[in-house]
Amino acid sequence: MEYFPEVKKVSFEGKDSKNPLTFKYYDPDRLILGKKMKDHLRFAVAYWHTLKGVGSDMFGAGSWKRPWETVSDPMRRAEETLYAAFEFFTKLGVDYYCFHDRDIAPEGQNFSESCKNLDYIVKVARKLQNDSGIKLLWGTANCFSNPRYTHGAGTNPDPKVFAYACAQVKHAMEATQELGGENYVFWGGREGYETLLNTNYALEQELFARFLQMAVDYKRELGFDGTLLIEPKPKEPTKHQYDFDSATVLGFLRQYNLQDEFKLNIEANHATLAGHTFQHELTVAAAAGALGSVDANTGDMLLGWDTDQFPTNIYDAVYAMLVIQQAGGFTTGGLNFDAKARRGSVDGLDLFYGHIAAMDTFARGLLIAVKIIEDSMLEQFIADRYAGYNSGFGAKVLAGKADFRQAEVLVTANEEPVPASGRQEYLENLINSYI
Repeated sequence: MEYFPEVKKVSFEGKDSKNPLTFKYYDPDRLILGKKMKDHLRFAVAYWHTLKGVGSDMFGAGSWKRPWETVSDPMRRAEETLYAAFEFFTKLGVDYYCFHDRDIAPEGQNFSESCKNLDYIVKVARKLQNDSGIKLLWGTANCFSNPRYTHGAGTNPDPKVFAYACAQVKHAMEATQELGGENYVFWGGREGYETLLNTNYALEQELFARFLQMAVDYKRELGFDGTLLIEPKPKEPTKHQYDFDSATVLGFLRQYNLQDEFKLNIEANHATLAGHTFQHELTVAAAAGALGSVDANTGDMLLGWDTDQFPTNIYDAVYAMLVIQQAGGFTTGGLNFDAKARRGSVDGLDLFYGHIAAMDTFARGLLIAVKIIEDSMLEQFIADRYAGYNSGFGAKVLAGKADFRQAEVLVTANEEPVPASGRQEYLENLINSYI
């Protein structure tokens, strides 16, 4: 069965095209700095929103009726969803997808049945990957939806639930390896607290560290050579998530000596919820050498929850691609569209429109960011601003050879420092000139 008969294959037609089912900026084979555009961006489709989303929200049931969801038998429905997924991936022209274990295979009556379901679907997915050339960017485990995880997974006060989470992640890691996944993601959907009145905060931090260390140990035992990623999120569904933002996660990893084992998967909408910009979260991760992958979406600035909208803000895309390119670009990571069509966008075509707009936005962002980097005006301005640390007392500070006495000698011998302009308005206009 063909699930998207209206679409043959989305292709690049250029910015003057009026065809809404074409790319205006995303030209996958265009060479940029010696690498194809598709290899710079490494676009991936999020299985959960795109194939399993039903258009529901906290105030209403689903408004979409996807044809692959009409099959009554759960396992047959899972197969049909896979066929629809790979038709979508192929026609859209992406190279990657990503999933939670419970996205692609239904949960069974017990853990063994759930594992059996996943193992079967993984075999089907493997064949579809081989036939299409589509690859798995990352896999993960849904350790937050089932009621057993009401009080968390890797931080649960009940050791039996902790053990269940470990076993589920073990199997999800095996599935990810079987499908050639390049990363495995940890998103602590309920790793946090609602109230400190019933929470042993120190113990839960220790539990989560033990949980992650056990995952590292099994990664080595399994021989999985992909990257382990942690996705920061400040709140929702719990009032306070332990993986609040990039800085919090990095501090946690350093505290428990896990900093060499994990990189970060940064989501734009999570940055907003944490009171940061997308660019800030990427920059914090990149500065620590821990920028792994990106959930590319956006939130609504007038709403206080994780709306997971398709990104179309060209400024956000430019700033993001500046950070990513200056950090050396993606290795195992990529741009995963953890985004969903709006509840009123009820047609299957809307899935294409949303992804096309987002892919074009980041393609254009890449082109502009590369031009900014090549012209070096922004880079030179920043270099000049900090030039005082290249010699004299500034160089001694960076080398760890300065002390307070030397600082006092310098201050005493010189007049009051005069602030130099940060030129923010000039720099903002400079970015505008490229856009």
